[in-house]
Formats: sequence, C-alpha cells, structure tokens
Amino acid sequence: MLLFRVDGVPVLLSPSWWIGSLLIVVLYSPLVGRLLPGASAGVSWALATAFALLLGVSVLAHELGHVVVALRLGMPVRRLRLFLLGGLSEVARTPTRPRHEGLVAAAGPIVSVLLAAFCGLLLVAVPPGGPVWLLVAQCAVANLAVGVFNLLPGLPLDGGRLLRAGVWALSGTRATGTRAAVFGGGLVALALIVWALWGLASGSDDRWLRLGVCVVTAWFVVTGATGEFAAEQRRSWPAGLELSDLVRPVLQLPAESPVESALSASAGRGVVLVRADGVAAGLLDETSAEHLAADSPRSPAELAAEPIRAETVLLMSESGDAVIERVAEVASWQFLVVDDEGRPAGVLHRDDLRAALSGRGGARESRGARPE
Repeated sequence: MLLFRVDGVPVLLSPSWWIGSLLIVVLYSPLVGRLLPGASAGVSWALATAFALLLGVSVLAHELGHVVVALRLGMPVRRLRLFLLGGLSEVARTPTRPRHEGLVAAAGPIVSVLLAAFCGLLLVAVPPGGPVWLLVAQCAVANLAVGVFNLLPGLPLDGGRLLRAGVWALSGTRATGTRAAVFGGGLVALALIVWALWGLASGSDDRWLRLGVCVVTAWFVVTGATGEFAAEQRRSWPAGLELSDLVRPVLQLPAESPVESALSASAGRGVVLVRADGVAAGLLDETSAEHLAADSPRSPAELAAEPIRAETVLLMSESGDAVIERVAEVASWQFLVVDDEGRPAGVLHRDDLRAALSGRGGARESRGARPE
C-alpha cells in the first residue's frame, strides 16, 4: 500500500505491518493497567493502539533519515517499506566508500534519538500520571528503543552497518566488514533470545510482550544477516578473474541481415547489428530473434535488437566491483564491452557473470574454452 513519496521515493506499507501492530496491541494492553493503575479496559486498549501507531511512526522517521542522507550523497533509493516490526530503505546502489556507508547508517538512529529527546522535554510540560503523560512517555520510549536497538552491532541493523564501515575502513575490503557484521548479527539474535527467556524465568511483568517481540526480531536479524552475507558473496569479484575471461567474442553484422542468418552466425557470440550509415542498431536479443525467426525467418535482424544505451556499455578496464554494480543496477541481460578507444571488445551476458560469482565457472567453462 502506497502511503506517499519522498523526493520520488515511494513509501509503502506492507500487510505484515498490521499483523505486527495487532500483536503489539494485544501484548501491550495488559501492561497499561500496571503503568496506569485504575485505567479502564477501553483506555488500556486505546493507549496500546496509540503505542503501536507511535512505534510505526518512529520506525518511519528513522527510515526517512536513511533515505534523505542517501539521496543527498547521490545514492538512489528504490523504496521505503514498513513491515512486521520494522522498516527497510532499499538503496539501489551499494556505497563505494566506508564513509558513505557510515553516514547513511548513522542517520536513522540520530533521528530516533533526537525525537526521543524532544518527547522527553515535552514530559516536563505535561502533568505526570495521566493518559497524556503516558502517551508522550510512550513516544519517547518508542523512539529511544528504535534508536538504541538499531545501534546494536550486527547486520541488518544500523549498528551492523556502522561496524561494517569501520572494519571496511581498517581492512580496505567491504567483504571483511560484512563478515564481521554478520557474526555480530548472530550474537544480537542470541542475546535477544536469552533476554526473552530470562524474562520468562524471572516472571517479568512484560515477559509475554518481550517474548513475542524478541522472537520475531531475532528471526528478522538472522534472516537479514544471512541475506546480507549472500548478497556480499554475489557482489564480490573473485580474485584472479578478469572481465576478458567472461566476455563473449563480438560479431558485427548488417542490421538488415535476415534474422535466421544472424542467429546461425552468432554461434554463442555477441552480435552487434550495424545500420548502413555505420550507426549501431543494437545487440541481437537471442530470445526475440528465435521467436521472430520461427514466424518470419527473412525479417531484418534489427527487429530483434536490444538497444545499446550508455548504461549497457562497459569498459574493459573497469574494475570488477564496478562491473558488478552496473549489472545489478541495469535491467539488461547483455552488455557491450568496449576498449579504451570505444571499439567493441566483446559482450557480457548477465548469466555468465552470475555463474562466475556463484563459483560455477566463467564463460570459458560454461561454453567451452575459446582458442587463445
């Protein structure tokens, strides 16, 4: 569900958010009676509902902090999503420097702590002991909890991202920082479970609320840390691998060539279709070409061409990490690779890159070694 947009970034509310909020209301309402003696059942439910909403607003403000800083640093954001007991700002581009990673990560907790401090000041002006005072106190606690919890040193929490930025800056590699922060995420999840069990064993007043929140949050941390580790593996360029090992040889054909002939001539190579005026019409899309050839084999191959855009052109001299970032950001299955003088040097297929990053071997192994 779309709530609104911030600088073009959609803010979405996941259906699971309602489940999390309902869980908080059910578990928190009995606690209100202890915090506010004499409160009726209606007041307890109302304040519990208010707490769930304030927690949602706190998470939203926290995530907006990430979004604003990311956009100011020139990092596009796909969307901001609120879901079960949490939120996620989907930054489309991986930070290229530890400093940027740290700034984006720190923005959310800073917003949360500032809001908690503001609510704390409001408590001075509100008569203590009543529902309004408890509501303001709830807002302070919600923001403080969101800020402090997210500073715990484990992925996918902001503290984990700060830890990754620090280790990255010291070690020089992002992958080393990710491994340290994933390990931290495991420790955070374990600590949450231990704290929940301690509440049950000691008979704490909030034991059931603590158990519900801790179990769901621990699951969220473990899942997020595992996902971050897998993503790091996919974006890490293997040592010793060269882009030239992955690109397919390039073949230039006239754009008016029959599509059946172009397919036959390609033989596993990337095909650049060139018009009579010397301008490239695009790269032959094998899937489209096969469909076109089945219906009309004499049709011009240009009809099955994928346009060559600036974002689908790679330099042979680009670093491996830069190649991974470009391929991840652009919705294209093949990329034209050129040398430093702009001449076609080969074609990179997304599947060949994915196979190399997942350890299944590069283009040479998947299609057979090319002659040296």
